[in-house]
Amino acid sequence: MPCWYSEIPLFTATSRHYVDRLFDPDPQNVLQGVIDMKNAVIGNNRQKANLIVLGAVPRLLYLLQQSSSSLELRTECAVVLGSLAMGTENNIKSLVDCHIIPALLQGLLCSDLIFIEACLRCLRTVFISPVTPVQLLYTDPTVIPHLMSLLSRSQHTQEYITQIFAHCCKELSGFSIYYCIFFFFMHVSVRMQALKCFSVLAYENAQVSMTLVNVLVDGEQLSQVFVRMMQRDKPIEMQLTAAKCLTYMCRAGAIRTDDNCIVLKLDHDLKHAHELRQAAFKLYASLGSNDEDIRKKITETENMMDRIVSGLSESSIKVRLAAVRCLHSLSRSVQQLRTSFHDHAVWKPLMKLLQNAPDEVLVMASSTLCNLLLEFSPSKEPILESGVIELLCSLTQSDSPALRVNGIWALMNMAFQADQKVKVEIVRALGTEQLFRLLSDPDTNVLMKTLGLLRNLLSTRPHIDQVMSSHGKQIMQAVTLILEGEHSIEVKEQTLCILANIADGNTAKELIMTNDDMLQKIKYYMGHSNVKLQLAATFCISNLIWNEEDGSQERQDKLRDMGFVDILHKLTQASDPNLCDRAKTAMQQYLA
Repeated sequence: MPCWYSEIPLFTATSRHYVDRLFDPDPQNVLQGVIDMKNAVIGNNRQKANLIVLGAVPRLLYLLQQSSSSLELRTECAVVLGSLAMGTENNIKSLVDCHIIPALLQGLLCSDLIFIEACLRCLRTVFISPVTPVQLLYTDPTVIPHLMSLLSRSQHTQEYITQIFAHCCKELSGFSIYYCIFFFFMHVSVRMQALKCFSVLAYENAQVSMTLVNVLVDGEQLSQVFVRMMQRDKPIEMQLTAAKCLTYMCRAGAIRTDDNCIVLKLDHDLKHAHELRQAAFKLYASLGSNDEDIRKKITETENMMDRIVSGLSESSIKVRLAAVRCLHSLSRSVQQLRTSFHDHAVWKPLMKLLQNAPDEVLVMASSTLCNLLLEFSPSKEPILESGVIELLCSLTQSDSPALRVNGIWALMNMAFQADQKVKVEIVRALGTEQLFRLLSDPDTNVLMKTLGLLRNLLSTRPHIDQVMSSHGKQIMQAVTLILEGEHSIEVKEQTLCILANIADGNTAKELIMTNDDMLQKIKYYMGHSNVKLQLAATFCISNLIWNEEDGSQERQDKLRDMGFVDILHKLTQASDPNLCDRAKTAMQQYLA
């Protein structure tokens, strides 16, 4: 019997095929298999998890370490491993357990630059994860000197290595101060990583702060170098990070609070930097609002996603609002949701922002979250695991219609094709009283999204029967009130679609069959002047009379006696092809 929704299949069989190709005796077939695997895992957490479970990682590491493997194959293996590392924290743990770090560090001894960059890129992704033990970087005393020797190979090697050091610098503190000074003479992007490392080292660390204040760079105090890096001609991120360094050093007592670099420079330049960032984020939000190509260019701009994400935690509310507007604009892209948003774990700072923010920020942040909870978004699973349901339910109780809409909209997206556990938790957290209060909300957008949530909760027969067994009476009352009320065509169509889903349940359909008043309403809408309402009502009857189900003959007889067959016969002559086909399909149940 045709259902209103269809479930997306798991990828296990396909994943097994990818892994099997890694063992092909033909090296060229193995290479093509790795390339195909690389394309398959982009933005697909489920595929990544399946490949890891099926043993792809040990084989990829084996191929990567074999001198008999071609450089192209070894490089592609490193790229795939890097993509797997961009999945969940569990992925990282699995990769570390498979000893990926020693294998990649060994790969850095190769002379080929492209392969080295691929290994470093993967190492960078592994080390910036909070679940990776940073001690693994310096257990071998030859690793740090070798990484230092690779700095001059290319701009990419500089960036990846400094990012690794920046995340591990707490453990390297004494050495880090000197390597950061060395990096100050390199490319601007590398100087930024050194600056970030300084800020990490100085944070709540009096000993390091006192050391930094006495450091000379080309005969100039490091604190004065930070002041110069806060000038308006420097990148905004550099200005802000340099300001953080000075602030942390001041808090630690290394710089006096009445020092000119604190009193005069900080307040003025920070205000100016905030204004610039706010304007930039607003511009990007406007540019990317309706153009997919521009969204792609924005996210591909070097460090742009990092800057936007960092903007979510700015002290300035205006900057935070502009940053989340920019994210909202970019989140309209399916491709960016599957790639950039996932790779940068955008959902984490977004969730933090939702915990405590003014309503104007909450509205934009919750609207962005709605997009991250769409079925094809890899962020949906980790957001679900973070306990977001309670937060969203609280938004539905807001005095702001926009927040109520976004709260229920996010729950609607979350419930789409969800397992029964998630649906039960949504109903429990929201509460039946609040659910039915939302069904009578004066705001049409709230009502439509609540109906959408109810429709998604009532999909797949076991879920339909379970929900209706617990809340059937209240749901049928709500459906009756909406169908009898003065509502738009769209609202009534959505309500009839809910009724059609109920009619698809094994036991739930009896709530319709034993309610003659409801059957008369369905009959009325089958004869309505609006085709959308006719189609939804006809779909409901089709589900009720389907031949393959128990009790279908009794239901067919009752509905024939009530005149439904005559109406179906008339609709087979309808001018609308969809309505005509649906009526013919229903009539065939009587002829079978």
